[in-house]
Amino acid sequence: MAFTAVYDANVLYPAPLRDLLVRLAMTGLFRARWSEEILDEVFRNILKDRPELRPEQLNRTRELMNLAVRDAMVQGYQPLMAELDLPDPDDRHVLAAAIRSGAQSIVTHNLKDFPANRLAPYGVEAVHPDAFILDLIDLAPGAVFVVVQEQAASLKNPAMSLDEVLDILERNQIPRSVAQLRGLLHQ
Repeated sequence: MAFTAVYDANVLYPAPLRDLLVRLAMTGLFRARWSEEILDEVFRNILKDRPELRPEQLNRTRELMNLAVRDAMVQGYQPLMAELDLPDPDDRHVLAAAIRSGAQSIVTHNLKDFPANRLAPYGVEAVHPDAFILDLIDLAPGAVFVVVQEQAASLKNPAMSLDEVLDILERNQIPRSVAQLRGLLHQ
């Protein structure tokens, strides 16, 4: 059985990283999970920061994510929240979703918000997206490389080369993963 990872809102916020993480979830190497509350946070913040986008566009992205990743939606986690203790109480829903879904990892940029001693009793660890993707590259380098190639090939407006996509992903705080992918590119 594949391991399970819950994506925190901050890794789904930047479109290039979101696209990569959703595509990686579609490989079957692991099970990606999220909740309505996580997606609400993602798209509320995108709309706040990018008022030129229409809510209908973002709703379509949300729908496509849920269609692309089978069984990604975690439900029934809310009763667990009251008993959870995290530095930021607003993050309890993420840990509760991880517990409810049997996840081993929470993929997040905010590692300090998910201290190991608070997650360990639930068998969950917080993992930076760079470390998460590096682990996937170690597990299945060819599959991850194909995903990134497909991501680049899918971009039409504007079209981008694989190198340009890797540059963008590097700016999305996954430099070690990008270095590994560049190494695979030049083999």
